[in-house]
Formats: sequence, structure tokens, C-alpha cells
Amino acid sequence: MRYAIRLVNCAFFARHGVHDEEHRMGQRFYVDAVLTVDAGDALRDDTIAGTVDYGKAFGVIESIVTGKRRYLIEALALDVARAVRPLPRDRQG
Repeated sequence: MRYAIRLVNCAFFARHGVHDEEHRMGQRFYVDAVLTVDAGDALRDDTIAGTVDYGKAFGVIESIVTGKRRYLIEALALDVARAVRPLPRDRQG
């Protein structure tokens, strides 16, 4: 069974964009992410082990969005997508 974890309207202040004003003043960026997860035995057994830690996912997204400046929002989105896609399940029950 597969299910989705949705992180919605995660807000971060950052300085992305092409224009000097965007870098100088910064702005708030909102990120939505959908993590598709194979349930394995975690749902049946009601255990944390084998699930995705969405707190870690949020932290990964935050570090990218608040990290190095990107000129294109599309480049920022691509970096976020690449980073959260391979997030492992939390095997530390």
C-alpha cells in the first residue's frame, strides 16, 4: 500500500531571484511537497520504524531554500525535488 505525506505552505525567508532588489530585500517562499511512501508493515503494526520522517524532509527543504542563492525559482524547485526524492524511511523505531 502506498500513501502520501503532504507538507503544505512551508514558509521560508530567502534571497532568490535575478534582480539585486530580490537579493537585498529577500522575500518569503512557500513550498508544498508530496512524499509518496510505501507503507510496508508500518501502518499495520502502528510503528514509526519504516515510515518517512517528515520532520527531516522539512529540514532538507529548509536548508535548500534558505541556502545558496538561485536566480531561477525553477532551479530552486528542482534542487528541492532532487533532495527529497531519495529520503530514506526512518528505520530507527
